Amino acid sequence: MLRKAIIEDVEKIYKLINDFAAKNVMLPRSLSELYENIRDFFVFIENDNLIGCAALHIFWKDLAEIKSVAVLESHQRKGVGKKLAMACVREAKKLQIAKMFVLTYVPEFFEKCGFRRVEKETLPHKIWSECVKCHKFPDCGEIPLIYELNKNNGRGTAL
Repeated sequence: MLRKAIIEDVEKIYKLINDFAAKNVMLPRSLSELYENIRDFFVFIENDNLIGCAALHIFWKDLAEIKSVAVLESHQRKGVGKKLAMACVREAKKLQIAKMFVLTYVPEFFEKCGFRRVEKETLPHKIWSECVKCHKFPDCGEIPLIYELNKNNGRGTAL
């Protein structure tokens, strides 16, 4: 079941994200950051267990970011990540956001969803509002990708 996250989910989201961060495949998130941004998150629940999460964070009137896409390893490659990403895309469309981006260590997943690679310099709102605060700045190694919601990126109807 896919749904918006609730306060009860925060500690499970924290564990899921930070388990991946410990393996250097995702940036860590603090509990306070997750509580402050709980409204951004979607979760995927199976048998009363949280098995995945993703967040849509609004940056500007025409720009949003998909953040913290994580799925338990035992449930990967079963479409859960794509369902979470699709939920973020649908919400961005409802909000009439023109473009979405993601910074990721797994660009292939997002390319399959219709995102295309871009240079970090094309995302000044992100770099100057959040990236400069990161302990890995300026060389975190994450790859930026963008998805234009008013286009189909030449791949037919994505997501």
